[in-house]
Amino acid sequence: MASFRIRGGRPLEGRVAVQGSKNSALAILTAAALAVDGETTLENVPQYTDVLDLCQILRDLGAEVVWRAPGTLTVRGEGVSKSEAPYDLAKKLRGSTYIVGLLLARLGEARVAVPGGCNIGTRPIDFHLKGFRTLGAEVEVEHGQILARAQRLRGQKFFVDRSSVGTTINMMITASLAEGTTVLENAALEPEIVDLANFLGKLGVKVRGAGTPNIRIEGARRLTGQRHEIIPDRVVAGTYLMAGAITGGRVEVQQVIPEHLRTVGLKLSEAGAEIVEKEDSMGICSPRRLRGVDVQTGPHPGFATDLQQPFLTLMTLAEGVSVIQETVHDNRFGFVNELQRMGTNIRVDRDTAIVRGVEALTGAPVEAAELRGGVSLVLAGLAARGTTLVQGTHFIDRGYSNLEQTLQELGADIQRVE
Repeated sequence: MASFRIRGGRPLEGRVAVQGSKNSALAILTAAALAVDGETTLENVPQYTDVLDLCQILRDLGAEVVWRAPGTLTVRGEGVSKSEAPYDLAKKLRGSTYIVGLLLARLGEARVAVPGGCNIGTRPIDFHLKGFRTLGAEVEVEHGQILARAQRLRGQKFFVDRSSVGTTINMMITASLAEGTTVLENAALEPEIVDLANFLGKLGVKVRGAGTPNIRIEGARRLTGQRHEIIPDRVVAGTYLMAGAITGGRVEVQQVIPEHLRTVGLKLSEAGAEIVEKEDSMGICSPRRLRGVDVQTGPHPGFATDLQQPFLTLMTLAEGVSVIQETVHDNRFGFVNELQRMGTNIRVDRDTAIVRGVEALTGAPVEAAELRGGVSLVLAGLAARGTTLVQGTHFIDRGYSNLEQTLQELGADIQRVE
């Protein structure tokens, strides 16, 4: 088991380029296996461990998935013939529910482990199962696996509970080969939904309304592989902006779409940081101490839940009191206990954290238990006095590639140690 050893107190300065979006890549990589004709080439694919695990699942199902260069891979889906995903890989991956949709669409049956992923609260798969049933599948959960079968999938109207991003993605994948038209009402609005819709359109699926609450998918009989570039990872971009802010540094995040970070930029500006937007980059220049601001998470274009924990960490050093309300997941404050070891002043009451800024944090041994909370502990270590040891790097690797190397290039004193 590896750890990050961080000697804090160094302002970060420099430029960093962002890789492709993890959430887009998981959806689009799965959807690429829908095509039985030709080859799909995907560019700007991040090499996070979640993406690597999904590549292996697709290979085990019969698809040909090959890395041609860093960030570029090709997918041939005509060989998909197995309806059962490897249990040990699928149970680790939250995005494995997309494999159920893929296999139902391609083969008419699926046997996939109930997904795992980060422990950030209840994330029921019921919405997904309800969607499969609406399109005509018989679905049950048995011995830790999702079992689904359908003689023929038919397009229907489906209401997406809580505007679930995962359910919206899954229904788009499953409906791509269904007979007729599927209408998703109350669909998620996130940029990753639009990215998937653009990709499916290239394959031959008619998708209208992505980015609005109502999406129409006209199923196709046969899809053909195409070339597509994954959009930048807005969560990773936001993390690096906050890393610059918490250390009182100056960081420019390149290869991003500033519109996807607009809400985050506004909150950082409200806290006293200077934000500079360009066509494909966003920069931050931060004073040594920010002022506390309140944040409430919500679906896009609201404040992204995946950036709530890094922002809360930033507020632990801000002047005054900040109120952070989490409305998307019910257990996103679990990492606070670890932050407390570093001298923070945080009180959690159900879905709300009240943060009273302190003058300084002190390095301490802490342990990551999930992805975004884990990287937040790294941010705290970058700003703390003394040495911080962050255990559980395998959680962080699920959504950040070579994090220590990137931070070193910005001037951080961070090492990965066994």
